[in-house]
Amino acid sequence: MSIDAEKTVQLRRYELVEGVFDEFVEWFQARIVPAREAEGFAVEFAYADREAGEFVWAVSVAGDAATFAAVEEAYLASDSRAAAFADQPKRVAASHVRLIEPVVPAGARTAR
Repeated sequence: MSIDAEKTVQLRRYELVEGVFDEFVEWFQARIVPAREAEGFAVEFAYADREAGEFVWAVSVAGDAATFAAVEEAYLASDSRAAAFADQPKRVAASHVRLIEPVVPAGARTAR
C-alpha cells in the first residue's frame, strides 16, 4: 500500500553509548540536521528516549527508493557530512536503519 508515493522515508534508530546523551543531541541538532538538509534531505522527526539511551529519527527525500539511494550516496561522500563527523567521538553503540512506508495518511484522524 502506498499512501505517499511522493517521498521515501528512512527510519534511523540509535542505541547511544552510555553517558553521551546530551552531547549527542547537541551535535545532532547543530551538525547533522544542517548537513542532511544541505544535501537534499528533510528531517521528518527526531525523538529521544533518555531512560533507554535511544534516539529515533527519520529523514525523507522527494521521490522513490532509487532517488533516496542516490541522495544518500551523495550525502555519504559530501563535504558537509565529513565536516559534521570531523573529530567526533563514537556516540552510537548500535544503529538500525530501514526504509519505511506509511500505513495511515499524514494528518488522518482515527475514529474514537
